[in-house]
Amino acid sequence: MVNTESATHIALPDLIRLQADARALKLPSARPVRSRQAGLQRSPQRGRGMAFAEVRLYQPGDDIRSIDWRVTARRQAPHTKLYEEERERPVLLLCDLGPSLFFASTGAFKQVRCAQLASILAWLALWSGDQVGGIVFNGESLSVQRPARRKKSVLRLLDTLAEQQRTDSQELASIGASSQTRLDTALTEARRVAHTGSRIFVISDFLEISPDTGKLLGALARHNSVSALRVLDPLEKELPKTGRFAVAGPTGPVWFDAANPRFQQAWHAKVASHQRQLEDCFRTSGVIAANVSTGEDPATALKALLGPGGRIG
Repeated sequence: MVNTESATHIALPDLIRLQADARALKLPSARPVRSRQAGLQRSPQRGRGMAFAEVRLYQPGDDIRSIDWRVTARRQAPHTKLYEEERERPVLLLCDLGPSLFFASTGAFKQVRCAQLASILAWLALWSGDQVGGIVFNGESLSVQRPARRKKSVLRLLDTLAEQQRTDSQELASIGASSQTRLDTALTEARRVAHTGSRIFVISDFLEISPDTGKLLGALARHNSVSALRVLDPLEKELPKTGRFAVAGPTGPVWFDAANPRFQQAWHAKVASHQRQLEDCFRTSGVIAANVSTGEDPATALKALLGPGGRIG
């Protein structure tokens, strides 16, 4: 893992080197899995089908509904049909590199962690034999790359991640109100790009959700497996008890006094309100969500979050 502590920007070569971290993780294999199912049971893989593989002699325990009666009559011995479950599926990565992610009090900037998480997941999906695509967006632009199973596609996505990160906090002042709905715009675009049965990761700090965000996430989750990776800075959870601090704002630095009890109360009320809205958004949309801190190594965080079968939760 490259050292990106205190980093504000991560370059393309460093994103490429993250493929070494991806090899230590695992998503569902793209190779077909032999199955004796007759096709009547509901599959946990949304959008997947069953493709005929071969016919072999009946074995004790085989489902009698899978018996091939024509082959059985012709060969005068019971034979069973075997099927292969289709496991290859598109993986779509939505990566937020907007103005609010140009920040960190520890570790690396949120935009760096988002780019790293997206890169590791892209390499991980490629090594698993899946198609990889992405939607990368910041306060000014949105880039769409349709899923494809080629290393060239992953490299093009990583190049977009490197290019769309912000390198100068002064650039934030030029971003207008259009950035307020950038996440919703990306989710709307994802509905157009994603095929049924896709695996979708939304990587953002989710600071700018709207009343429509939950509906858009829910629409995606109805036909796809959707996971939300929320990148957080420790300062967003708990303020220092004392001291004067400055954070970057659209028009310059904003100072605050952590020892002011009224400020602390207002801060905690705002954080608690946003947390409730976000929890309601994820719950009503049926999206699985997990937090990643700016102070965490992204590969280590993903290893802990990717459960059995590569599912977060």
